[in-house]
Amino acid sequence: MWAFLQNQVLGMAWLQELYKLLLVQAGVPVDSRLGGSLLFFLFDVTKITLLLCVLIFSISYIQSFFPPERSRNIMTRFHGVWANCAAALLGTVTPFCSCSSIPLFMGFTSAGLPLGVTFSFLISSPMVDLGSLVLLMSIFGPKVAVIYVGLGLVVAVLGGSLIERLHLEDQVEDFIRQAQLGVGADAPALTTRDRLQYAQEQVSGTFRKVFPYILVGVGIGAVIHNWIPAHLVAGVLGSDNPFGVVLSTLVGVPMYADIFGTIPIAEALLSKGARLGAVLSFMMGVTTLSVPSLILLRKAVKPKLLGVFTAICTTGIIAVGYIFNFLHGWIL
Repeated sequence: MWAFLQNQVLGMAWLQELYKLLLVQAGVPVDSRLGGSLLFFLFDVTKITLLLCVLIFSISYIQSFFPPERSRNIMTRFHGVWANCAAALLGTVTPFCSCSSIPLFMGFTSAGLPLGVTFSFLISSPMVDLGSLVLLMSIFGPKVAVIYVGLGLVVAVLGGSLIERLHLEDQVEDFIRQAQLGVGADAPALTTRDRLQYAQEQVSGTFRKVFPYILVGVGIGAVIHNWIPAHLVAGVLGSDNPFGVVLSTLVGVPMYADIFGTIPIAEALLSKGARLGAVLSFMMGVTTLSVPSLILLRKAVKPKLLGVFTAICTTGIIAVGYIFNFLHGWIL
């Protein structure tokens, strides 16, 4: 039963076979480089788009039960590391990219939540949302997906706790600390119809924003999968290079995309001999830290706190990468 769910429902193997049949009927050999690239592109674009729409609709419906006001009220019930845990868990049902999470972070900080708690939320939100769990499960299987989310939550909790202990509250811009954004006000009650409409709007808005990244990501993945020699990828990101995780993290950090755009690249790199840790640290780097999100965050925090946040996330991502490299043979 689980194999059917993994291969046919999440992995959509039936769709790949359908595209193979159509390409063969059209006279395109799928075992050629060009045919293989076309198959990879058509299959991954369709599969990721279908998963994108289903996941965003489902998660947005769940998210409608956790508006900023309710999330803040939940987090204020906890103290110490438990507050960081609550914030990290709430981050899994919030926006799908780091730039979308920053306005919520600013609202929570303005509402008086501890700085470390808000940073736990900010780290986990783009790194380990529920969409990443399902997408990773569709490509790499349940072991990788569950461990990825678990380690991401650990990074968020430890990172937020460390920021709390460094007492960097004076590194938040004054307008954030002094603002009263109304986050504590009660949100209006939503009907089921309201929630469904909200979910539909999120699907439409997110699809328009994300689809170009899917096309670019799948295009890059198709090139890697069919045109880049395996020994080249393995030499840079494989077991022969102990610094592959560091390299992939540093390459991924400046880039701006989300998990829907990075999944096909990760899939292609893994098929060419890259180590799992290098692939996943690249994904984490792209989704958690990016130049646009850091520029946006700089408007809310001062350079010292921005540097601490970037260093904590980068170090955590590298550590996660090496853990996955260690577990590579067991979970794949």
